[in-house]
Amino acid sequence: MSMKILLQFPEGLKQKALEHAKKLEAEGNEVIISASPTFGACDLAIDEAKKIGADKLVHFGHAEFNHVDFNVEYVEYRIDAPLDMLTESLNQLEGYGRICLMTTIQHVHQLAAISEFYETNGKEIILNKPNRATKTEGQILGCDAGNASALDESVDAFVYFGGGTFHPTGALLQTTKPFFLVDPFQKRMERIDGMRETYAKRSRGKVLTSLEAKNFGILVSTKNGQYNMELAKVLKKKIEDAGCTAAILISNTFDFESINNMLEFDAFVNTACPRLASDDSVRTRKPLLSAKELEEVLELNEKKD
Repeated sequence: MSMKILLQFPEGLKQKALEHAKKLEAEGNEVIISASPTFGACDLAIDEAKKIGADKLVHFGHAEFNHVDFNVEYVEYRIDAPLDMLTESLNQLEGYGRICLMTTIQHVHQLAAISEFYETNGKEIILNKPNRATKTEGQILGCDAGNASALDESVDAFVYFGGGTFHPTGALLQTTKPFFLVDPFQKRMERIDGMRETYAKRSRGKVLTSLEAKNFGILVSTKNGQYNMELAKVLKKKIEDAGCTAAILISNTFDFESINNMLEFDAFVNTACPRLASDDSVRTRKPLLSAKELEEVLELNEKKD
């Protein structure tokens, strides 16, 4: 049975879009490719799919994040990363016996082989358990580290196997133990827990800068896995109860130049992807707070009064 299908790819897989489209067309389907950016399965092109009357959305590169009221097929796209960096990593892991090992959905199928290597070399390997959005043992997202924080006291170190620092940063900020990155693509092994202090200083700076804020803009994204109007309303009431003014700002993808044009606001509060407040605050002229940082601002002002 032929279908009208919308294909959605993250940036790293867009180079394969035409190849997949032609395969599905050869099967008799009408295929359209979404050219919009996507930040993960929290950011499905459902509005586009409905607009064109698609029967199905095929989302590549990620596992299901949350249930949506649409026909979505997830193609998780496994990647076999080279494992030659594991031998070199043993030098930096000397003295750490019990290790929490984690990776992204692209490499979870390799965790058994990676675990076996480390165990053969005297390490005890623990895999973090799925939490809210993660679905598989050992899997992390940039916004969800599974139960990594619960393992903090019971392991000696954390090891992330994969490319770049975006995905492990969420887990890094939820833990306190030594944290290592094994990047099989850049051929590097790096201890990255020094980033915690960088993020902590940035957070403290945002809180202190916001102490004089009177007008707050609360960001709410319409993306399927980021929409949180309930939290936004709770935060709005807390701000107003503290004698300040608040307004809810809605968008699908926030354009920071547009936000910077909203000069009446003294600070912004994020309820969308948690990484916005931690990573993108440098792109706004006014402080961009997390809900937790807002609570700190309100508590400090209450003590001051």
